[in-house]
Amino acid sequence: MSYRCMDWKGQVAFIDLSAGPFSWGPAVGGEGVRTEYTLPNVTRTIGAVEEISEEEAEDRLQDAIQENFAVFGDRDHQAIDILLAEIDIYELFAFKHCKGRKVKLALCEELDQRMEDLKSELQEFDGEDKDESHRRKAIEALKRMENWNLFSDTHEDFQNYTVARDTFLAHLGATLRGSMRHIISPSMADGAFHYYEKISFQLFFITQEKVRHIKKLPVDLTALMDGLSSLLLPSQKPMFSQHMLPLSEDPALAMAFSVARRAATVPYMLVNGTYRKSVRSYLDSSILQYQLQRLHDDGSLKGMHARSRSTLEVPIFWFIHSDPLLVDKHYQAKALSDMVIVVQSDSPSWESYLQCNGESLLWDLRRPVKAALSAAAEHLAGLLPLHLVYSQVHETAVEDWVWSVGCNPFSVTSQGWHISSFHSDSIARSYIITALEESIQLVNSAAHLLVVERTTEKTYKIFQSQERELVNKYNTLVGLWKRISTSVGELRYTDALRFLNTLEDASKGFAHQVNSTIALLHPLQCTRERKVHVVFDMSTVPAFLVVAGVLFIVLKPKRPKPKIN
Repeated sequence: MSYRCMDWKGQVAFIDLSAGPFSWGPAVGGEGVRTEYTLPNVTRTIGAVEEISEEEAEDRLQDAIQENFAVFGDRDHQAIDILLAEIDIYELFAFKHCKGRKVKLALCEELDQRMEDLKSELQEFDGEDKDESHRRKAIEALKRMENWNLFSDTHEDFQNYTVARDTFLAHLGATLRGSMRHIISPSMADGAFHYYEKISFQLFFITQEKVRHIKKLPVDLTALMDGLSSLLLPSQKPMFSQHMLPLSEDPALAMAFSVARRAATVPYMLVNGTYRKSVRSYLDSSILQYQLQRLHDDGSLKGMHARSRSTLEVPIFWFIHSDPLLVDKHYQAKALSDMVIVVQSDSPSWESYLQCNGESLLWDLRRPVKAALSAAAEHLAGLLPLHLVYSQVHETAVEDWVWSVGCNPFSVTSQGWHISSFHSDSIARSYIITALEESIQLVNSAAHLLVVERTTEKTYKIFQSQERELVNKYNTLVGLWKRISTSVGELRYTDALRFLNTLEDASKGFAHQVNSTIALLHPLQCTRERKVHVVFDMSTVPAFLVVAGVLFIVLKPKRPKPKIN
């Protein structure tokens, strides 16, 4: 049984509810691990009726009764609640084991008689002397049971929603909601991600010893460049520059690598519950970033497009080492604010902390292309792994491994690195959101300057001369906001991206016009009027006399002293 979520631009996501059972996620469990109960189970709810024996049916009914009545515990409970719980149990049992059977169960006939007794007991609550809440619950249950014929195959013209169907639809709705925030509008990393027409990938391959030619490197350059190009939108153009930096010939780089290298004992548990600890060699990304920034500031690692407005340079430092090496203890690649760090070693099957169906997932540390593409996508547009999502309830990031699927760089449980239309749309949406937020903030700041500016009679005419230009520039901005929003709402991201540079220029133009207007207003208050108005009162005259007396004493000419030999 499959469900399909379809976007009207031809983008389709499938949910196969009959596949499995599957489980994947962290090896020792934890929040968000995908199990066989994560997705709605068709067989347990509205699937085909199981042809079980009479003894098995009785055992399953007893198990269901114990499971459902266990919630009551030892606390006091009302008779109406017990009756309603009993009805729910019989309804689920009838839907799964009585309806549509070739050979009827005797237990189903007994439950049919018991349902009639339950109706009679519920009718006793419909009295004036009964509690109003109990009476209301009984009436609702009787209405629900009015057209039921659970334990026979008689065709019913009116089909009520059963508990089984309600449970299935509620679970399915929660699953579809999860798909919205994972594959349609996934969470983004914190930061501003700007749109550039050209992306220049600066590939720095750092080896222990000198390699004669770049083709001799143990790196699949074709797959790497194809993968990086797939991260770009149709309106963007990729550029590549490749550099080899042997540590043996670059003392500054060797020192940066040596200072950033660390080792730590990391405890972990295997799928079978075995406890282990291993000593991992890794690079501290914060220390390495600081050291590489120093080399970059010296100009030795700067590219020709470092200060271009239309081109973004993405430095990717690819460390090739013989021994197993990671970044920050757990990663093959890490996206930083101004660079991407990737590590590659000779281990073909490194046991990770993830599992699928009880088997550990092995990472090939010789081919970190997938991890490199994921880190590059986070650096470019803020895309995160699919199992990470923001929880509004907890106000923090949480893990949900249901949607960590597909052969893409953002699914850590797969091996492929193909970019889908959903991911391309997420990248475009990230650029658009950044441009809109910065434009709105700039316009609001400029408008705030006008709000706090004091108005006078003398500045009115000057402001009136600038008003038309201010209104025109503001209306242009509002028009751009509306056109971009309309294009995004219709999933025409390519059309929306065309307006981003125009939006940036218009926002800066409006802010410049506001600053020019305020600059014209300020000199008017000081130089326009030649007269100085002084207000006299009773305290003004004594003050002038005191000041005049002090000046006379200080400035009066002194008598020349006689010269005595």
